[in-house]
Amino acid sequence: MRFLFKISFPVEAGNAAAKKDGFKAIQTILEQQKPEAAYFVAENGKRTGILIINMDSASDIPAIAEPWFLALNAAIEVTPAMIPADLEKAAPAISQAVKTYG
Repeated sequence: MRFLFKISFPVEAGNAAAKKDGFKAIQTILEQQKPEAAYFVAENGKRTGILIINMDSASDIPAIAEPWFLALNAAIEVTPAMIPADLEKAAPAISQAVKTYG
């Protein structure tokens, strides 16, 4: 099951990490977590990472989130995500919902 993680960290924490070791913590976390995709942007004035991570269970979320919380004082949003094949598998349920409620 894929999840989209949006990881934002305060400017102060980002500046401290940049000055300390050039974001080595981010590199280490990414090497450990092995996201399918990772993008970094500025959003709402904060450094923000957008990661797609495939996990076996939602119970894996703390293992993904805690390093970011601890290393960068991050705020994290987690959203289930689908690839086209997942959406195709969901088509019968969508059709049933349309028949029942549409």
